[in-house]
Amino acid sequence: MFHAAFALALVAGPLAAFAAELATPVGTWKTIDDKTGQPKALVQITEAGGKLEGKIIKVLKSDDGPNPVCKACDGERKDKPVEGMTILWGLAKDGDEWNGGQILDPKNGKIYKAKMSLDDGGRKLNVRGYIGFSLMGRSQVWQRQE
Repeated sequence: MFHAAFALALVAGPLAAFAAELATPVGTWKTIDDKTGQPKALVQITEAGGKLEGKIIKVLKSDDGPNPVCKACDGERKDKPVEGMTILWGLAKDGDEWNGGQILDPKNGKIYKAKMSLDDGGRKLNVRGYIGFSLMGRSQVWQRQE
């Protein structure tokens, strides 16, 4: 009996950890362009103090060549490399969604309100950037990277 319980604990422990990992946006995501359907970048989402932050860790495809900079950005982001740039910040859990944050579109330099939710058992992330009301904006579906 002890051996069976021990074996179950060995199997269930990693499965529970994996399930918990899929219940949060924390991790690495492949962004998919909502217009072309092509992969654009890898974004690493982390959590600190209950707020999510996302940083581009690798540009996969860019219209501006292999090392794009944020030409259209203002302030400290102006002409800085897109790779390594924080593009998502301030989102907090609100039921089944994460709301109250902002997202930067490095292509046009604009900052939008943001919300996101998990889908497909945590393997997809619905990301919406919008101005004013959520009805006026753009959505992308990002894919979790293992």
